[in-house]
Amino acid sequence: MTLPILLSPSILSADFTRLGDQLKEAEQAGADWFHIDVMDGHFVPNLTMGPFIVETCRRATSLPLDVHLMIEAPERLLTAFGDAGADWLTVHQETCPHLHRTLETIRGLGMKAGASLNPSTPATTLSEVLPYLDLVLIMTVDPGFSGGKYIRLLEKIRTVRTWRDQGLTSARVAVDGGITPNTAPEVVQAGADVLIAATAVFRHAEGIRAGLQSLRASIRQAQP
Repeated sequence: MTLPILLSPSILSADFTRLGDQLKEAEQAGADWFHIDVMDGHFVPNLTMGPFIVETCRRATSLPLDVHLMIEAPERLLTAFGDAGADWLTVHQETCPHLHRTLETIRGLGMKAGASLNPSTPATTLSEVLPYLDLVLIMTVDPGFSGGKYIRLLEKIRTVRTWRDQGLTSARVAVDGGITPNTAPEVVQAGADVLIAATAVFRHAEGIRAGLQSLRASIRQAQP
């Protein structure tokens, strides 16, 4: 099943003194979603935003909010992020011993449910929960900070996309980490249909609009 390619700028690289304005600028420039990285300083070394920032973004934009929980025991905070306005909520396979239950809870709260995989975690660890997934997020950097070095994991992307093509899941295939006009074409060709980019959008030398346009142009070149 082929779906349109979506761009989800990650606010991790946004200027938080101008967050509302930057969200509006990205929305007007053609962003499809906004990606919000939540880090607890335990599962990943960095410490970032919580439900309050999701609520702030919800007031600033009508676009879907794609919230990525890089935290231990995420089941404790699912309701809080749902109440804050998350549309898509992604947890890590590595932090959820009862992943099936966690995904069902997310869906029961009215959100789309995703599971993320660290670079060293095989795609096959999700094989038993495929029917419960709305999104699979493949990390192509070691998570924790914006601007990490891109790790080429094309076969993992192909595996997840093949599962969808075979009807084993309806999940979108998302990729996060080192996404630039240089790397976007190959992840799209491998089967990704949601690209998450932070630095390439919010820190583009010519501005947010130019960053999104550059990514779109590179994606078009990758498509038949």
